[in-house]
Amino acid sequence: MAKKHVLQAEPRQRTGSGVLKQMRREGWVPSVIYGRGAENKNLKVNAKAFDELLAHATSENILINLDLGGANQLAFLKAVQHDPLSGKPLHVDFLAIDEKSEITAQIPVHLLGEPAGVKSGGMLEQLSHTLEVRCAASVLPEVLEFDVAHLNEGDSLHIGDVKLPAGVSATHADEVVIAHVAKTAAAVSESAGAA
Repeated sequence: MAKKHVLQAEPRQRTGSGVLKQMRREGWVPSVIYGRGAENKNLKVNAKAFDELLAHATSENILINLDLGGANQLAFLKAVQHDPLSGKPLHVDFLAIDEKSEITAQIPVHLLGEPAGVKSGGMLEQLSHTLEVRCAASVLPEVLEFDVAHLNEGDSLHIGDVKLPAGVSATHADEVVIAHVAKTAAAVSESAGAA
């Protein structure tokens, strides 16, 4: 299950591109929180604290307890707009949720084990590095780990082949390939030469 991170947030009254640039120079990241039938609120979060939060997270799909000066609001990090040159966050969108809210998120996929097909000369190709899932916020996984040790040359691991955590479902079809063990060019030319 994903860890909940705590982040201080303050309301912001100022808007407009010049004002937002000044806010960023002062060490803030402009943000907004919306959802759950509540009115959209313009916020600002400490840029250094937000950078640290992202640096220690496995993905940008994070559950955050926003500390709004005494009142806490559970939020899902919906989107981060980055500066194309520096990579620094320019703006953050938070989705207000509760533990039962159903959310859709991109979860990192880690493959475990060395496939049997790799040991016999094949090459493992990971085609999906993230998997889009739908689940309640309370069961959002931080990472999805799938064992590939059983795969032989020519075998594929599909979404339908893996067991997802309880309450978590994939949004893509069961036939979508996560990983494949391909025959190497040397193995293909060997089998052609033997024929």
